[in-house]
Amino acid sequence: MPPKPSGKRGKLAKSDAHNLWERLKVHEAAVLLFAKDPHVSFTNNRAERDLRMAKVKQRVSGCFRVSEYAHAYCRISSYLQSMTNKGYNLLVAIQIALAGEAHKVWGE
Repeated sequence: MPPKPSGKRGKLAKSDAHNLWERLKVHEAAVLLFAKDPHVSFTNNRAERDLRMAKVKQRVSGCFRVSEYAHAYCRISSYLQSMTNKGYNLLVAIQIALAGEAHKVWGE
């Protein structure tokens, strides 16, 4: 008579600690890069914050009716986020854009 199967198939599950250890081993160079390079952020919160408003807009309105409007929203949002990250006040950033002088800011 053949042995009865135990009911489980595939690989045995590894613990969370073991999975973390393996991931840290694989990405060892990137894990502490923020300590070596001052331009690397400690967290990815900035990227998440940058995406948050687009997700809120998507949730509130459901969608953009025309793709050009979505493109315009992304361009304006990206410009304002970039100017904020450069240390500009948002009202000043809007005035710069409306005056047609935004290209001068990027040439700094």
